[in-house]
Amino acid sequence: MKRTLSKDIAKCVGKEATVKGWLHKKRLLGGLTFINVRDRSGLVQVLIEDKAEVEKLRGMQIGTVLEVTGKVKEEQRAPGGAEIYEPNITVVVPVDDEPPVEIDKPLSHKSEHLDTLLEHRGIGLRNLNETAIFKVRSDINKHIREYLWQQEFIEIQTPKLLGAPTEGGAEVFTLDYFGQEASLAQSPQLYKQMMVGVFERVYEIGPTFRAELSATTRHVSEVTMLDIEMGFIESHDDVLNVIQGMVYDVVTKIQDEHSEIFKKLNVAPTKLTEKFPRFTVDEIHELYTKATGTDTTQEKDLIPDEERWICEYSKKKHGCEAVFATNFPKEAMKFYHKLNEDGTVMWADLLFKGLEIATCPVRENNHDKLVQQMKDAGMDIDNQGYKYFLQAMKHGLPAHGGCGFGIDRLVQKLLNLGNVKEAILFPRDINRLAP
Repeated sequence: MKRTLSKDIAKCVGKEATVKGWLHKKRLLGGLTFINVRDRSGLVQVLIEDKAEVEKLRGMQIGTVLEVTGKVKEEQRAPGGAEIYEPNITVVVPVDDEPPVEIDKPLSHKSEHLDTLLEHRGIGLRNLNETAIFKVRSDINKHIREYLWQQEFIEIQTPKLLGAPTEGGAEVFTLDYFGQEASLAQSPQLYKQMMVGVFERVYEIGPTFRAELSATTRHVSEVTMLDIEMGFIESHDDVLNVIQGMVYDVVTKIQDEHSEIFKKLNVAPTKLTEKFPRFTVDEIHELYTKATGTDTTQEKDLIPDEERWICEYSKKKHGCEAVFATNFPKEAMKFYHKLNEDGTVMWADLLFKGLEIATCPVRENNHDKLVQQMKDAGMDIDNQGYKYFLQAMKHGLPAHGGCGFGIDRLVQKLLNLGNVKEAILFPRDINRLAP
């Protein structure tokens, strides 16, 4: 008999159906035995009255793989509004060991329980609340791709093994590569700029690696980033408008499509307007200093509390929990950034519900100016890591800009998760290389 998924069981009322999945829960109620079977689309309830069928489940633990064939009747109290009764049960893969975590109940995401959550990740992810997080994440990636495809971006894949780090600094993982020292990519930055000279508009969703000795709720060592680069821009606004449009489109669709998941996880919808408020870094410093009495006007970057404060301010004043912080000071710039006439950097951070989730700069596309900026930063322009990037720059790149956008952080903040690790299937940090 053809397999029926749990989401379609109500369509089979009055007929016979076969479901295949995992034993998710067993319970006795008024002398009756009920089980829930989980498949990729959810749960189906099975009512078992025959003692011989009940006996098949004796000693079977959660996770046992089952095939169940039976009649379907309407039952509004059951998942999906229907249940299977008079079943014939086949134990396909028996499980005798008790699971290390109770997957039929919400798992604690409190900070003191996070290590336990991650230690048993392969089992805990079978919990429907955990599964829901990654269904949302999957569809976020889907809608990002759809939006960028409509904007005529090409998806690319760039190397993660590099002969020399492209951005330098101490935050680099090094390894032996057949006798040579190699590093893991901190970003696809130089590659995506090179590809502007080929496709004009490119993007990539993939891992990047940062050897940061940071044990915070926002840092991990392996990050999933969306990297965008677009050429022939007229101004910084061209870049910000594309990113703004993408976030508004994706978040609006996700909250509409997965409204039941948001309710189940007790997450209020994020408030966004089609145009995100924009404040210069100096303006944010001044507003924050005046409101809190803590003077940040000498800071070159925003402190974390300012990021939280300005998003709350924008939510109350403008009805939008996303904010662009613009015009960063020159002291904070990267060598490939372009300067405004006033000496600030054509760089904005996208702050989302109190957390920076994207950096969105314009690049310096004049070869000679770029080389001078590299020299001013004390960089070795003859380093092999920059050879091919400078070659592409020398042979003509139009005005361009883009972003490095944290997928993990977007999921974290959209679902009000306390730690970015909760938004990653198998996170890597300074203490964890497994599972």
